[in-house]
Amino acid sequence: AYKKIEQEENKAEWTHELLSAAAGFAAMRAYNKKKEEEGANPEDDHHLAKQMIAALAAASVDHLVETKGMDWVDRHKAKKEAEEE
Repeated sequence: AYKKIEQEENKAEWTHELLSAAAGFAAMRAYNKKKEEEGANPEDDHHLAKQMIAALAAASVDHLVETKGMDWVDRHKAKKEAEEE
């Protein structure tokens, strides 16, 4: 069981990516709402496109962290532990 946990490859989960996308979308939407309250014209700003791009960017970051990032952290951690021993 220990080997299974320690040697398991990091994988991206679609639910995490969906949550990240929703968070990115909500953050961009809140930013656009604030700009509208300050008097900016939303029609000049392509706010929906920016919200969708923010959502995709957030999902992509989550995917990269889950698939590549933790593997890099794990390798770096193992290297540091080996140097200490």
